[in-house]
Amino acid sequence: MRISVIGTGYLGATHAAGMAELGFDVLGVDNNPAKATALAAGLVPFHEPGLPELLSGHVSAGKLRFGTSLPEAARFADIHFLCVGTPPGPHGAADLSQLYSALDGLVPHLTRNCLIVGKSTVPVGTAEALAARIAELAPEGISVDLAWNPEFLREGHAVHDTLHPNRLVFGVTTPDAEWALRQVYATPIAGGAPVVITNLPTSELIKVAANAFLATKISFINAMAELCELTGADVTQLADALGHDDRIGRKFLGAGLGYGGGCLPKDVRALIARAGELGASESVDFLRDIDAINVRRRERVVDMTLELLRGNGRRPRGRVGILGVAFKPLSDDVRDSPALDVAVRLQAAGLEVTVFDPAATTPARAVAPQLVYAATAAAALHEADVVLHLTEWNEFRELDPVFLRSVVRGGILIDARNTLDPTPWLAAGWDFRALGRLIESDASTTAPASIPVRDYTAARARMRRAQPEVPGAPTDSALTRLRARVRRTA
Repeated sequence: MRISVIGTGYLGATHAAGMAELGFDVLGVDNNPAKATALAAGLVPFHEPGLPELLSGHVSAGKLRFGTSLPEAARFADIHFLCVGTPPGPHGAADLSQLYSALDGLVPHLTRNCLIVGKSTVPVGTAEALAARIAELAPEGISVDLAWNPEFLREGHAVHDTLHPNRLVFGVTTPDAEWALRQVYATPIAGGAPVVITNLPTSELIKVAANAFLATKISFINAMAELCELTGADVTQLADALGHDDRIGRKFLGAGLGYGGGCLPKDVRALIARAGELGASESVDFLRDIDAINVRRRERVVDMTLELLRGNGRRPRGRVGILGVAFKPLSDDVRDSPALDVAVRLQAAGLEVTVFDPAATTPARAVAPQLVYAATAAAALHEADVVLHLTEWNEFRELDPVFLRSVVRGGILIDARNTLDPTPWLAAGWDFRALGRLIESDASTTAPASIPVRDYTAARARMRRAQPEVPGAPTDSALTRLRARVRRTA
């Protein structure tokens, strides 16, 4: 069997290289000539560890090539993977125009029976509509099956996840489609990858449901971090304790700046939009709160920084050095990046903002040219009054706090990802702050200054005016005494 991969962005380029690695002859097709030319030369136009070597090796060996012609793909392949983008529209719903465009350019030119496999993330019900479109366009006498095989790639680990998937989902309508997909993935199946055979709607829903659940887990622990900041509790210890329950698990319980990227935010909003189209808005109302909690963590870091640099009620002034603007480490993706969002907001508030990221400088500069970009971490932190750790690259854990303390002006570090060890930073004289963590800077029994407690007095007063009194509810004074006791015994 020969394979075409239509759409060679992050998903498609990785999938094409992975299929070549599994032994197939592969043709990648993209409507962007510059991208197709770069890939044909063995060049990957984004950061993904291990992919440049894999792709260039198979291009050189002749197993993998790229072009722009859908009719050529129709003549070439027995199986066509759809890997085009489904970006969010104005109201969060997925834009499916690239999918329909790919089918319109491919199906009329088919010369033999084949299988079309969707990998793009789509709203439930999309495959059924696409199958009807394929039936309209297919040449007479040509039989075309449609299957859905959602991707579960983690940026930074996409090559491994393609070749060693933790599960394979096949949404199929015929035994022939299942057989063909089992041949494509014979190697990982032989290696123990579990296979889930299901119908088209279930396979579509699995991907968005998985991302919505992960987003829920992240926002839950960030909601707990807000409570920790109010009471003097430690969210990292809380997460560790929760993680010992195997029904919960420790993964994705890292409180901090929240999620971003091109999948979780988009898929949560698309699921909300699709539920509304189906008349089931109330079933996913909680996802709106999940999204709101996530955005609020960015606002929290911005507020903390502005409060530190305001001083005596004046307009905030000063310089901020930022470590990381990619939405996650091992990636140069800045789509809906919490880190870049925080940097842009601080710059818009009138602060001088300089950023450093090991991989994302070029894409970040294209999105936010108003920021200053440094070539090293030390250059980004030079004369900074406040330092923000916003993307948890491993190299940031290896920075020298003593040297950097001599570079900065203010010596305040906010670890917005809760992944740095505070001990060496405190020992080097830094004022180390974090989100929802207890940072023990000395043997004092007083509440640590690096966990600022927000003043919610005005907000509670507004809530009391808007809501009826609840019999037996604690009063403000009772809550104040409780927080005082917590601090004395912390």
